Amino acid sequence: MTQLIGKLLIAMPSMPDPRFAHSVVFLCAHSESGAMGVIINKPLPDLNLIKLMEHLNIEATEAGRGLGSDAVDGPVHFGGPVETSRGFVLHSPDFFNAEGSLQVSDGIVLSTSVEVLAEMARGHGPAQSIVALGYAGWGPEQLDGEIQAGGWLIADGVPDMLFGTEDSGKWSAALGQIGVDPRLLSGASGHA
Repeated sequence: MTQLIGKLLIAMPSMPDPRFAHSVVFLCAHSESGAMGVIINKPLPDLNLIKLMEHLNIEATEAGRGLGSDAVDGPVHFGGPVETSRGFVLHSPDFFNAEGSLQVSDGIVLSTSVEVLAEMARGHGPAQSIVALGYAGWGPEQLDGEIQAGGWLIADGVPDMLFGTEDSGKWSAALGQIGVDPRLLSGASGHA
């Protein structure tokens, strides 16, 4: 069951849940108990890092440095529909907090502690990051069923894809990584 940890789930055009339409999900956990991942390509329209840090009373002292992008007002993503007030940061391994970080795969760490944001604000955070509110979760065997039904394609979750591709291009780039032309995908699925 752990073979999907660190993989990307790419939503097929036929995805019935609009919250996941054209989503790319980085899978952080997958076991008999269920699965958990973070959507990496859906920035929230009305929230950025500065607003989030202000809300958390974190003062940015090193503008831009350690915030995962050149802009201090980088995006905060919709990570998924579960626990939407809880923060998750996918980032490069140059930051690790023993109490709030998990090495998911080579080059990608998941942190859930507010400390990563505080370190980012001080200029000591990870060089690359995706900040998200909420996560995508599946119960036992639910994700496996959705994959078998044709709802998701699977690609490798490499750091370049997560951190080096614009959000608007991640869905197409993830498909291209597995040799699928998005123009050839149909919104309807069937079985041969």
